[in-house]
Amino acid sequence: MLPFRGRPLLEHALGVVRAAGCGPVVAVLGAARAQVRATAETGDCVLVDNPDWESGMGSSLRAGLAALPAEAPAVLVMLVDTPGVTPAAVARLLAAHRAGGELVAAAYGGRRGHPVLIGARYFAEAAQGARGDAGARALLAAHPGELRLVECGDVAVPDDLDTPADLACWTAEGRAGGAPSGGGRS
Repeated sequence: MLPFRGRPLLEHALGVVRAAGCGPVVAVLGAARAQVRATAETGDCVLVDNPDWESGMGSSLRAGLAALPAEAPAVLVMLVDTPGVTPAAVARLLAAHRAGGELVAAAYGGRRGHPVLIGARYFAEAAQGARGDAGARALLAAHPGELRLVECGDVAVPDDLDTPADLACWTAEGRAGGAPSGGGRS
């Protein structure tokens, strides 16, 4: 629910994935789930509550995977606190999947970051390995030869908003997809 360009970060993230062509869109809600449901404009997004959100992003990944339609060929996992991820970056991951990639991750200067795309054949393994704040880390580590890194550093930035200072940098600099000087990490 942190404000970004006058609207909650969640709305920004939903706009990015929709603009890139993702759908259906599932958003996993944690601490502020009641506030999100009451105030955020989520459109046709499927909202999934994660009552175990305090245990880390692994529980959110499991909740999101469980909510996917049975016929989903893949899932794009995007963190809400990465406002520098653009529709162009997401579109590159989708294109890599259409070209046969089942495990695809954005890269920034050759370094793996977010978002990450997971093909359906890996859903169960991703859910099993998603513990604490690890998310899909165990899955990606188990299949290094199958992971496709897609360079996105020319169209997006990986910085995440971990602190009030990170948010202040983005807000003060009025970033529209560019990185603040300093700021978060990937």
